[in-house]
Amino acid sequence: MRRTPALIVGGGLAGAATAIGLARAGLPHLLVERSRETGDAICGGFLSWRTLETLAGLGIDPDMLNPTRVTRARIYAGTRRADAALPHAAVSVTRRRLDSVMLAHAARLGTPIERGVTVREIDGLTVRTADGATFTPDALFLASGKQDVRGMARPETARGIDPTLGLRVRIAPSPALRRALDGGIELHLFDRGYAGLALQEDGTANLCLAVHRSRLQAAGSPAQLLAALGRDMPALGEWIALIDGRASIDAIANVPYGWRQRVGVGALFRLGDQAGVIPSLAGEGMGIALASGVAAAQAYVRGGPGSAERWQEDFARRLARPIGIAGAVRQVAESRRAAWLLPLLRPGLIQIIANATRIGQT
Repeated sequence: MRRTPALIVGGGLAGAATAIGLARAGLPHLLVERSRETGDAICGGFLSWRTLETLAGLGIDPDMLNPTRVTRARIYAGTRRADAALPHAAVSVTRRRLDSVMLAHAARLGTPIERGVTVREIDGLTVRTADGATFTPDALFLASGKQDVRGMARPETARGIDPTLGLRVRIAPSPALRRALDGGIELHLFDRGYAGLALQEDGTANLCLAVHRSRLQAAGSPAQLLAALGRDMPALGEWIALIDGRASIDAIANVPYGWRQRVGVGALFRLGDQAGVIPSLAGEGMGIALASGVAAAQAYVRGGPGSAERWQEDFARRLARPIGIAGAVRQVAESRRAAWLLPLLRPGLIQIIANATRIGQT
């Protein structure tokens, strides 16, 4: 049995942000991460202007991630299109790059990191791993992302009666796609789903989809769904045609969009997607992960393990507005009404929605 004052489970954005905060404060802690090498999570890779401020506060220069800025959005529904400038410049980056930079920064500040540690079960504050080890921390920071851990699973009801799946495929862009995504992002709306497309720092175009299970089942498979969308949506179909037939389509099931952890429990800090899950079309999932890690570390520095319950409830209140607005927008975006309503979506309204779905600063 191993004891530690503070245990961080997960080396993604929320876990790394927490580690940076605790390391800066000189407080003892340990971060465990299941992967031996940093991979590339299923993620749209969009860092909003608010998120860039959070990263700067953590000591991360956005130019280290991607020197190119995203300044505009193009939205498609059926054959209709709307364009708008973003309220402020954003960045598109792979999770492999961002997570690597974050963990390296935490390590430089003194965070001990143990990789290849898979947490199988959590009982209260007792953490059991796949290799039979047991950790008993005074405070536990759960940053396992969308993956649930036995004993800490989010409720089945959070998934809804027609659960959402996340899909991601990389595209080697043509010159035309590079021009289309130069300084911008695309969002394609369709019945029971939507797709986002951005050009990342490694030169690939990242196509991410959130789609209800019923829509995927009707198509038959992820590849068949992409083919159907390509036929039905010419603007997206031009880019789908560029996908290498051997390219892998990564997937994650049962994403509980709209869920929040509203009640604090003991000395447990639930972070990132374990604190709340915003619909991905808002482009604020990574911002919430980072903000949760920063805020939880600050609460722990001020009040120790006993601050967890109040912090969790306060953070749930911070999430209420962005998650609520993003959920309402998502309902419209995934409906057949989206194509008819898109002409009413003026650039000013797009900017208002973009600002309203950012998580506020503390």
